[in-house]
Amino acid sequence: MDEALLRSLTPSVLGILVRRGVDFAAAEDAVQDALVEAVRVWPADPPRDPKGWLITVAWRRFLDTTRADVARRRREDLVDEEPAPGPAPTVDDTLQLYFLCAHPSLTPSSAVALTLRAVGGLTTRQIAHAYLVPEATMAQRISRAKRTVSGVRFDQPGDVATVLRVLYLVFNEGYSGDVDLAAEAIRLTRQLAAAIDHPEVAGLLALMLLHHARRATRTAPDGSLVPLAEQDRDRWDTTSIAEGVQILQTALARDRLGEFQAQAAIAALHADAPTADETDWVQIVEWYDELTRLTDSPVVRLNRAVAVGEADGPRAGLAALAALDDSLPRHTAVAAYLQERDGDLATAARLYVEAARKATNLAERDHLTRQAARLNARR
Repeated sequence: MDEALLRSLTPSVLGILVRRGVDFAAAEDAVQDALVEAVRVWPADPPRDPKGWLITVAWRRFLDTTRADVARRRREDLVDEEPAPGPAPTVDDTLQLYFLCAHPSLTPSSAVALTLRAVGGLTTRQIAHAYLVPEATMAQRISRAKRTVSGVRFDQPGDVATVLRVLYLVFNEGYSGDVDLAAEAIRLTRQLAAAIDHPEVAGLLALMLLHHARRATRTAPDGSLVPLAEQDRDRWDTTSIAEGVQILQTALARDRLGEFQAQAAIAALHADAPTADETDWVQIVEWYDELTRLTDSPVVRLNRAVAVGEADGPRAGLAALAALDDSLPRHTAVAAYLQERDGDLATAARLYVEAARKATNLAERDHLTRQAARLNARR
């Protein structure tokens, strides 16, 4: 295998796909797939025209991906925007595909990445953002996963934990508003809950329902973000909240606590508060302590610092924040919020501006910019 030849041909093949009207990110994914296929096929059957071979395979992969995206959107169109409560109605093959892609030959992180790309319809960039890694790193991880399963029979389904992680990340992408997949993730999680008796499946379903209940209030009519404390709680979906709380209580009663149940418990405490001022932040900190014990996630510790700032005062929150890596996403935004709470408006305004520069989507950037402008106007 002439790896130097592959490297030299890649920019040219990529350019040809772009000139054919393919989006650059989609072209990158298609060329990447073609390179993986070349690594597999060329040693035994080298092509007479390597460049032409790569262009043909990349173009076919792009068409296959486009068809898959169209099919996925068609499935989403069949689902109501707000998922109906109760048992899942009909079962299709999508959930089975999630299990098959979570193949035992893959590490859990690679299986999640591959499933999100192949079945969930997420781009490499979106998956990288969810994992807090550079896009190039995630592209390599997906390529390795594809090489690992090339030629493997998909007759050994993956484990439930990996599939739950995929569904959680798909829901988060939909909930962020970047891709409308939240309802589809809830539908599939309902199917999984109906098929197996597992407390973490129930915990994930409860978490999704409790977050989805607030979706209509997360943005203003002009598309700007509305922080949780400022959301109109009268517009929250009380039916989804009641269902989520009931599912969570049943799961917690089994005394097999997992991270999704802990996250759902935090969401339930927010949903239970009649006003933002009545939020039980002390209990939320306790649940974050449990979640930290279960996951040791830096993102969980970041969110815990916010909760500590609400429960014990902003200086306690800043002390908790100081123990974390300041390169974490949203670290600067949290620091700005806590500094504002502590009365240091100049520092808070400066940090809001810095956080806006680091924001990964336009709505968040605009929100942080407005926060900085608001504080500067008060000085």
